[in-house]
Order: sequence, then C-alpha cells, then structure tokens
Amino acid sequence: MAVYTEVTPDQAQSLATRLHLGAVQSLQPIGSGIENTNYFLTTDAGEWVLTLFERLTPDQLPFYLRLMQHLARHGLPVPEPRADASGALCHALAGKPAAVVNRLPGAPVAAPDVHHAEQVGATLARMHLAVADFPLDQPNLRGRDWWARTAPTVRPHLDAAAATLLDEEMGYQAHAAASAPYAQLPRGAVHADLFRDNALFDGLPGRERLCGVFDFYFAGTDTFAYDLAVTLNDWCVDDTSGRLDLARAEAMVAGYRAERELLGVEWRLLPAMRRAAALRFWLSRLSDWHAPRDAALLTPKDPTHFERVLRAAVEMPWHPAAADTDHDTA
Repeated sequence: MAVYTEVTPDQAQSLATRLHLGAVQSLQPIGSGIENTNYFLTTDAGEWVLTLFERLTPDQLPFYLRLMQHLARHGLPVPEPRADASGALCHALAGKPAAVVNRLPGAPVAAPDVHHAEQVGATLARMHLAVADFPLDQPNLRGRDWWARTAPTVRPHLDAAAATLLDEEMGYQAHAAASAPYAQLPRGAVHADLFRDNALFDGLPGRERLCGVFDFYFAGTDTFAYDLAVTLNDWCVDDTSGRLDLARAEAMVAGYRAERELLGVEWRLLPAMRRAAALRFWLSRLSDWHAPRDAALLTPKDPTHFERVLRAAVEMPWHPAAADTDHDTA
C-alpha cells in the first residue's frame, strides 16, 4: 500500500460525490505495502479506504471487487466495495482505476499467538467454503507463469547458493504441478496474500478477536492448500530463522478443520505447497528489492526472509499432527 499517485482533496471529493458519501473530511495516505496507492478517506458517511490500482487493469478488477462483495455478503469480515448509481464497483480517479471500500475496525497483530492463528485458519476455511458459488474465474497473476517470467530476471542478483536454491526449487515445483495428486487438489477463488498485515483484530490483549480480512488484490483461482500454505508461512513462522512454529501451525490447521476438512491429497501436498508459497514471495520480494518502482512512500521488504522460509520448508517438511490419523484419505 505505497503511494505512487497523489490524490488531491478536490479529486477525492469528486469521487465521494459520485458515490453519495457526502463531504470529504480527511484524506490520509497509507505508506505500508508496495503494490497500489491507498488512502484512508473520511466522509460524512463514515470511514473508507480509497485504492488506486497501479498495475491491475479495469478488465482485471471485477474479479477482485466482486469477490470481496461476494464474501462480505456471505457474512465474512471483508470490506465491501462501494458501488456508484449504476452498480459499478470500479471507478476512475487521477487517471487510474480506483475503488472505495468500507474501513474495518481493529489493527494488525505484529506478533501472533496460537489464538490468532486459530481464528485466521477458521476464517480462511470459511472463505474457501463461501466461494463455492462465486461465478468468476481469473488465474492467480502471481502463479507459476509469473514465477517462470520472474526467476530469470532476479537470478543474476543472487549468490551461488541462492541461485542453486532457486533453480532446484523451480524444478521441484514444475514436477509437483505436473503430478496426478496436484490435479486432484480442490480449487477456487483464494486470497493468496493473507499475511498478518492483511488481518485486523480487536479486543483486550490475549483475547483479541479477528474482525477483518482485507487486501484481496493478489487473489485468483488457485488451490485451497496453496492459500493455506501462504497463510501458514507468515502467521506461523519464526521471523528470525524462518522455521515453522509448530504450536501456531497446529492451531491454524485446527481452526481451519473446524470449518472445512482437508482432503487426503491436501494433507500430502501441504509441504510442497509451503515450498511453493515461500518461492512465490521470495521471488516477488527479490523483484521489488532489485527493481523497485518510484513511489512517494515505499520501503521494499527484505527478500532474505523468504529465502530462509523456503530453506526451512525444504529441510524440515511438515505434516500436521492429525494428518496420519483422522483425515479423509481421498
């Protein structure tokens, strides 16, 4: 959520008027994140988040915006895009496609514990169940085709050990994706970026409740196991070593299973999906680090963190404790 495009108060008021939000009271740029331009927008009608899309096109945006609308209307704690008089969710502002969504309460948790992980797992499973009747389909734009395009551009920046890791993992993932078990994995619209800074909690310390999941602009059609792996790799790893914190990981999977049971093939491929998820974010952080875009507020994230996560996932593959005892073997 960097700031690439400056929005003036008059421009914000023009959009607020079109969306029947009343007078703009404040417009505050948001400096975290790296993909889009974001502002907190306060109007007579309440608190909102204004997003200007720097890479996504108007043709791509209906998938993301309709997915958020779909999940919100299925009772998930997801921001709902504001429509104009014609029902359109995608608008234009400062020469960019834009959207306005309601601002959810709460704040991110920087150091999650088991009760945070369990709630995130349960909410992720509810999202996977809710998309059963979501009619739109769009490939994961940061999926395997993107990996294949990006890996050669970042490889020259790596030392010998990291380059070897990248080459070996790209080969491993190609083999895994071509396997019969991979073809059996349940699929649907997934968040694909449910990191701790994309979830909001509220309440007393130690008793916080999950009250929001946001930033769906990396969503796409992919496997549910991959989505779970992405989430495990952020909420349930040690930030220094990249190794999995078993207590948090078991809590997340337990929360997930309380809402949606994992199939046997999902249990078996979860270690490979954790490696896939680590590879994806290592590549994106390498790309952002070595070829950053200009922005008024932008701090690229250190790619070595996900190199450590990937190495740990390769060296110590993990199956949840329940995987060998009480799951569907299909």
